[in-house]
Amino acid sequence: MTTAGMNNTTFVSAANLLGTVAGRFGLVAPGFRMPPRIVGAQRTVRRRPGGGVVAVAVKNRPVAAVLADMIDGVIVVNNIAPPESDTVRAALWSAVTPLLVSAVAAGQRVGNVSRVA
Repeated sequence: MTTAGMNNTTFVSAANLLGTVAGRFGLVAPGFRMPPRIVGAQRTVRRRPGGGVVAVAVKNRPVAAVLADMIDGVIVVNNIAPPESDTVRAALWSAVTPLLVSAVAAGQRVGNVSRVA
């Protein structure tokens, strides 16, 4: 198990998947970057007209935590409230679950679950 966190390829794949799903719901796909400019912050959101940017800390964080921050960023940028946010969040998680499964298989730090050799 590595503690390096999510790799760049997985981050980009997650950003693309989340953007695609957001578009299917008629939502704005935010830009994603890493890390946040604020030292010590795990996630920041900058709202802009017509969208926003979600910055997520990746280093030494479980993949599941990074994905959760990215998903929450989509919800925040689009200012979605329940119950719609629950539906969108579930669809976003469904889209990135294969990345989480791949991270487990690759031995990446994913949270409380890790692959045992």
